Amino acid sequence: MASADAPDLDAPDPFSAKQADAPRPEIAPARTALLVVDMVNDYLEPSGAMPAEDGGPVIAANRELAQAARAAGVAVVWIRPGHRDASDGLFRKRIPHAIDGTWGAELHPDLGIEEGEPIVSKRRYSGFFGTDLDLLLRERDIARVVVTGVALNICVRATVHDAFFHGYDVWVARDASRATGPREEESTLYDVATHYGDVVTVAEVTEAWR
Repeated sequence: MASADAPDLDAPDPFSAKQADAPRPEIAPARTALLVVDMVNDYLEPSGAMPAEDGGPVIAANRELAQAARAAGVAVVWIRPGHRDASDGLFRKRIPHAIDGTWGAELHPDLGIEEGEPIVSKRRYSGFFGTDLDLLLRERDIARVVVTGVALNICVRATVHDAFFHGYDVWVARDASRATGPREEESTLYDVATHYGDVVTVAEVTEAWR
């Protein structure tokens, strides 16, 4: 049994509790983009280089969210890794994977990607680093991004950080994202909610778009 002075793990720590009291902005679906991060074969298929466990639910959630986005006039942007070869600098920390032009780097076929939807290829964790993602969004007058995908605590998180740094209002759809483990998921969602944006569900996002 926890002691009487044990910390309340559901409450923000004193540093993170210092939240701004600004009202949440009203942003129309037409100024919103759905950023789906790294939903590729190497991460979602059992035979992939670094597969997540049971990718089916997160694939289905992103397919549902993309369909809702199209119906609401929300821009859908697919972001994927596309490394040049095994000498890519990222592989100082990770085994080679998602080499550009290979099956592993392809977006999963069950996502239901539609013709004409932009696909941004990246060589680092963030979808913004070294890509034209920010330019693409600004050309569409985007003010809010809803970020999903894998891995929540690595590439999704890096993309969220950069979206916030670039001035976008950020939502993370937790049930359309997958971390490398439960500990990493809860830590990342806590940090997003206290420092970078809002943590929401697919149902909450689709309701906001209606």
